[in-house]
Amino acid sequence: MKTVRWGIIGCGDVTEVKSGPAYQNTEGFELVAVMRRDVEKAKDYAKRHGVPKFYPDADNLISDDEVDAVYIATPPDSHKYYALKVAEAGKPCCIEKPMAPSYADSLEIYEAFQKKNIPLFIAYYRRSLPRFEKIKGWLDGRLIGTVRTIKWQLSKPASDLDKSNGYNWRTDAKIAPGGYFDDLASHGLDLFCYLLGQVVEAKGVALNQQGLYSAKDAVTACWEHESGITGYGNWNFGSYSHEDSVEIVGDEGKISFSIFHDNPLELENGQGRETLEIENPQYIQKYHVAYMKSHLFRESVHPSLGSSGLHTSWVMDKILGVL
Repeated sequence: MKTVRWGIIGCGDVTEVKSGPAYQNTEGFELVAVMRRDVEKAKDYAKRHGVPKFYPDADNLISDDEVDAVYIATPPDSHKYYALKVAEAGKPCCIEKPMAPSYADSLEIYEAFQKKNIPLFIAYYRRSLPRFEKIKGWLDGRLIGTVRTIKWQLSKPASDLDKSNGYNWRTDAKIAPGGYFDDLASHGLDLFCYLLGQVVEAKGVALNQQGLYSAKDAVTACWEHESGITGYGNWNFGSYSHEDSVEIVGDEGKISFSIFHDNPLELENGQGRETLEIENPQYIQKYHVAYMKSHLFRESVHPSLGSSGLHTSWVMDKILGVL
């Protein structure tokens, strides 16, 4: 196959800049169809982005013979519904993170694609970003010696939308039980597994402190990686200030960085202190999508597959006390 023709289910905000243009600008990929239940919004997206086809029904997009692969960019509660249809159609698929609202749903998705031996990708694109690949290089090069522990503090004040009681699917427990934890912490936890190896045990406390919405708004957790590295995380979405800070501490130094901010990476060890700025690309899923192309053309293995996304779902459910 010289060109993989993609269709997008759910052409909302995340596809405007973060992902959609990456599919269009990757050599060997074409974006040929989009779907949204509001057909006028689907039509508008297609017109603005130069996409040939638009649909109000996902079944029509999935069954389109000119669509080779499908990107599911809807809220998490519908991921399983659409993913099982894509698996049945026998087409490669990329699913927005988190893979699903629960490990059980994620496992069902994973097994459907495994059964047919179809490629499944999860949009944990931070595994592919140059700034985090640099950190992985530092760790693999043992520039901080043997890693002992990792800690992450993510906090932010409640937004105006949170305080207004207006609807937000990201804080609806039926769609995202952990609230912003599901949407944001999943990125970091998945990245930590990429950098430090899989998690073998995780525990947490999850509360709704503010009572502004149905999902959780405060989570604290600890975990253990397979190598014996310990981890600690605290996520609070009703705090005084915005903080996003990660420290990986070894017996010979430490690495400091942010998950979401473009703050400089910092490496400190016996040789001194190094500060490095690596900006994210304009279309932040650029490298994630490019690696999918390499995977589908059998040039390399993508860093974020169904198996790794499934593991992240397991870690999150362990922290939330579901498992």
